[in-house]
Amino acid sequence: MTIRNQVQLITYPDSLGGDLPSLGCLLETSFKGLFPGGIHILPPYPSSGDRGFAPLTYAEIEPAFGTWQDIKKIGEQSPILLDLMVNHISAKSAYFQDFLKSGRASRFADMFITLDKFWPDGIPDQKDIDQMFLRRTVPYSEFPVGPTGQVERVWTTFGKTTPSEQIDMDVRSPVTRKILAGFIENFARNNVAMLRLDAVGYVTKKLGTSCFFVEPDIYDFLEWISALAQAHNIEILPEIHADYQTQFKLAQKGYWIYDFILPYAILDAFINKTSQRLVDYLKIRPHRQFTMLDCHDGVPLKPDLNGLYKLEDAQKVVDTCLDRGGNLSQVISAAHQDADGLDVHQIRGTYYSLLDCSDTAYLAARAIQFFAPGIPQVYYVGLLAGKNDMKAVEKSGEGREINRHNYSAEEIEHEMSRDVVKKLTQLIHLRNMHPAFNGIFTIEPGGDRELNLAWKNAEAWVKLSVSLDPLSAVISYTQAGEMEIHSIVL
Repeated sequence: MTIRNQVQLITYPDSLGGDLPSLGCLLETSFKGLFPGGIHILPPYPSSGDRGFAPLTYAEIEPAFGTWQDIKKIGEQSPILLDLMVNHISAKSAYFQDFLKSGRASRFADMFITLDKFWPDGIPDQKDIDQMFLRRTVPYSEFPVGPTGQVERVWTTFGKTTPSEQIDMDVRSPVTRKILAGFIENFARNNVAMLRLDAVGYVTKKLGTSCFFVEPDIYDFLEWISALAQAHNIEILPEIHADYQTQFKLAQKGYWIYDFILPYAILDAFINKTSQRLVDYLKIRPHRQFTMLDCHDGVPLKPDLNGLYKLEDAQKVVDTCLDRGGNLSQVISAAHQDADGLDVHQIRGTYYSLLDCSDTAYLAARAIQFFAPGIPQVYYVGLLAGKNDMKAVEKSGEGREINRHNYSAEEIEHEMSRDVVKKLTQLIHLRNMHPAFNGIFTIEPGGDRELNLAWKNAEAWVKLSVSLDPLSAVISYTQAGEMEIHSIVL
């Protein structure tokens, strides 16, 4: 099933009712007609950590969530998007466990990056590490392997534990490529329409570089995996957190990209009471994008916004979001922190809370997202206009849990009855069904505290007018052949 120009849902497999059958039921009842554009199910595989992002295998579905049959059934109604963490796999996976048992004699040994693949003596050079875009203090972990228990250092870009639970794979290795090909074949058998290549920017490791999105190596890998996926009628969506020029390069090469800039740009417009930076960005951004406001991580700032913000404006946005209960993740690598001292990687919180739980602000933000050219994705907490889950943060000690609340069937029914959620579903239906969104996009003139966006397709048109001070928003539209103008006040 091909990707459509309609709204998609992002959810964990167990966050809406507890499992995949419950999700499937919701899509046929309470959410019926909302997401013909697609369902992005965050990792439903057996995993040893990072809420699914340390997968043991892609050949199975975690039994607590359901089965591949549940995935296939959902995929009969809406295109399915799943994650493929091409950079790493779980330390508990059968592949790495075999390496731990047999060492270099393991048939999977070449699947992993022992440090002697880069430094002949296996001893990392700190000068090389200092240039890397690090996600941990050091990019490797030590493990005793083989019958003798000899310590091996293997590359681990991610992970909060020592040693890490997420082991990098050597994507240059024929062993790794054969395994990835098998996973993709299995996805094709189970109605998967698109794969999000999570952390793909980190698969290119080369000494003397940041080991992130190394050109041209990254394009060689993307061409290989894209051809493999396309042979099975699967599209790919590279997930890259990098400066906007890097994203634009991918778009120029014909790849789908994420609009990681829009969430911050809208916060900036609403908090700093100016539309100019948002308008300037909307004028230059590629249209072949997936748009989002919220996700399982946070609102990106650095490096995604590098070159697009002023320190005083960004600091006001950050401080306001903190005042509203949010928390931050920081850029770890000192070499990649700007001289201005702003080291915020992401602002974490529900988008509804970051907008001070204002229904008008939240609906206006969603309207801007839906009007920006691209495929809109709505995170499940955002769908229900959820507030910051402070108890989950306190209980887990993990800042990202602020925006990962699991909803029971009773909670979903209650949240769907709220006016803000009812109006959001109205906006989703409009975005899905109005023919103008398949036409021509324009930004109409307005002052610095106004935003006017429009779509037109033959005689059908739809317009969004936002005033930032005081905040108000209205959508006006007509259908083809109609004289009457309809309006939605947000």
